[in-house]
Amino acid sequence: MRLKHSRISRVLAALAAGAIALPPSLPVAAGPAMEKLFFIMKAKGSLSQEEYDLLVAASREEDKERDKAAVAAAPAPAPAPAEGQTPNTAALEKRLAQAESKVNNLENALAPGHLEKRLAQTESKVGNLENVLTSTRGQIEDISRITDNTSPSTMSSAELDVLLADKWYERLKMKGYLQVRTDSVMHEDGGQLHVQNDSFANGQSSLGIRRGRMAFSGDLTNHVYLYFQADLLGGVNGSGGVQARDYYADVSLDPAREHRVRLGLSKVPYGHSILQSSQNRLALERPEALSTAVEGERDFGIYYMYAPYEIRERFKSLVKMGLRGSGDYGMIALGAYSGQGINRPDTNGQPHWVARATYPFEFDNGQFLELSVQGYAGKFNTTTANIPGVGTPANGNGSNRGFTDARVGISAILYPQPFGIETEWNWGKGPQLSNDMRTITSSSLSGGYVQANYRHVFANQREFIPFARWQTYNGGRKFATNAPKDKVNEVGIGFRFIPYPELELTAMFMHGMRTNTSVAPYNTVNYDYLGIQAQVNF
Repeated sequence: MRLKHSRISRVLAALAAGAIALPPSLPVAAGPAMEKLFFIMKAKGSLSQEEYDLLVAASREEDKERDKAAVAAAPAPAPAPAEGQTPNTAALEKRLAQAESKVNNLENALAPGHLEKRLAQTESKVGNLENVLTSTRGQIEDISRITDNTSPSTMSSAELDVLLADKWYERLKMKGYLQVRTDSVMHEDGGQLHVQNDSFANGQSSLGIRRGRMAFSGDLTNHVYLYFQADLLGGVNGSGGVQARDYYADVSLDPAREHRVRLGLSKVPYGHSILQSSQNRLALERPEALSTAVEGERDFGIYYMYAPYEIRERFKSLVKMGLRGSGDYGMIALGAYSGQGINRPDTNGQPHWVARATYPFEFDNGQFLELSVQGYAGKFNTTTANIPGVGTPANGNGSNRGFTDARVGISAILYPQPFGIETEWNWGKGPQLSNDMRTITSSSLSGGYVQANYRHVFANQREFIPFARWQTYNGGRKFATNAPKDKVNEVGIGFRFIPYPELELTAMFMHGMRTNTSVAPYNTVNYDYLGIQAQVNF
């Protein structure tokens, strides 16, 4: 408090000194007014008695000097002010109050406690801003690290662990496609046309949804990748209803994800056309020679897959570049699967074994050529039913463990840049109904296809892809009741037009002959039919 009084005293003393030195315009009233001011200051505690006495004495001495100067300068004395008139006291008191208020404000602002409080408030605001920026930066980094899950992550194990901690659901993404199709059978001879994997080719015009797929996928951890796909209006052989098409997990055995094990319901790694998504395939349906190996393309299984990092990137590029690759099923794949078909349990206690090796070559001119060899072996149990006039076919194998079911195949895919050609062929043995329709045995089979296409990309990124395909097959259709012999010889031409990435339009005309494997006596039908499809991608 002594420090405070000292500061105020010095300020007021300066004001008093200035007031004492006022110009001669107020010669008479200055002295009494200043003495009254000093008295008020002393009463308020701003001046000590000693300071008060000194100032009063100085003021009176100054008054005497001014009086002498005033007498010398003016011939007549100025009239004295009226009694009780003190014009300068109120103004000085106002100025004094203002000065004291400013001094108090300055002292409060300079007080240590006040400065510390303001500093703490500022630091708190800075901290809050830093937290907001850190959170936003983290969210941006999380989003930027979400990959398309088709190639190994470039993140370190520690970074991925931190990113995925308690947030595995944030890594799942959704995609899918919708195929709306109409088929018109223009000609059929020898019976009703039946295409084993196209429910719309049934002898009359039809319109409907061929496939309605929705898929969820993502990295649950840096070791486990999950994929789930449902067909909302598909089903086996085109029958309606919701059906699980894929439900598997890839477990990585190394940080680069070059070695992995696949567990669950997924495509069987056999043949390019089986592994290629229906979203990417040009023809409306898969060739019979390959699809009869694994109808529905999927089964319950466990597979080991290996591919170096650069090859996995190449598999991904073949899809992303619009070249309609088969996807990443490993450069080498081998494993075991049920063998009885999609969503069907094993019925003989013996799995099918499968192996595949493929390599996508990339030439100096940017052209891609993929060569593959694959094979599988196992036992297959057929379903049987009464054939009118014949009866139920007998098991000519003499065993209830199933019929020999084995194939080996080769594939060669020259991707369209702009011209492309693909071919696959396979040979083997499988269940087949005898010509007299009385017994089922394991018989030889063979077949394949050749497809040529040309890809033209316009300046506005629209695409036009004309294509032509010839397919043939001669062998049993094991998934059909009684495993009838199936003979196919078909030529098809068509085109796919892509006005926008999310919309693809396809038209395909087919002419040929094939066996109606749905009903006895399994006639051979000659036909012409046209299929038109609109596909929406999302």
